Amino acid sequence: MIHAKNITKSFGSLQVLKGIDLQINKGEIVTIVGASGAGKTTLLQILGTLDKADSGEIRINDTLVSELNDKDLSKFRNENIGFVFQFHQLLPEFTALENVMIPGMIARKKEAFCKERAKELLDFLGLAGRTSHKPNELSGGEKQRVAVARALMNEPRVIFADEPSGSLDSKNKEELHELFFKLRNQFQQTFVIVTHDESLSGLADRTIHMKDGLIID
Repeated sequence: MIHAKNITKSFGSLQVLKGIDLQINKGEIVTIVGASGAGKTTLLQILGTLDKADSGEIRINDTLVSELNDKDLSKFRNENIGFVFQFHQLLPEFTALENVMIPGMIARKKEAFCKERAKELLDFLGLAGRTSHKPNELSGGEKQRVAVARALMNEPRVIFADEPSGSLDSKNKEELHELFFKLRNQFQQTFVIVTHDESLSGLADRTIHMKDGLIID
């Protein structure tokens, strides 16, 4: 599903990634762990095509994404990748339903289809009664489930998550972790998750440890 070869990245004189080789299989839930400054988030952003490496290549589902131009890369990202961030990043002026619909609308799918798909996802995630609520009317756990629904809108092959449970209390954190595995089992998506949460990394199919810009196991 994901193949990365010799990925390097520097910011000025600071080399953050020092030659990363990585393979992640379809349907795997993989966590990336390590101390702050190890390069975890930088690697996640490069794998997720939000940033570009200085050198190396990345293939996702047999597409050499590191060679795509900006237009094709944006299209590939919208159709194949979903993102879940620590602070959900929902648009405050839109309802839960409208936030979930956004990736579908960007992909120029029909509004009626997007609305029906968003309703189905919110219902699946236990939010059927919250579709018309705006983010400031939702709890932290509800906001993060809306963000997960948004990530699922275009049926992505892989979901990248950066500290997705970092801002949640223990109960919502546990529910979110269980949700990732439920989604994998139902939709066969691949999950790549940066986390400091030992309980989540302990549940994953595989944990990748990073230190000083390198994978150490």
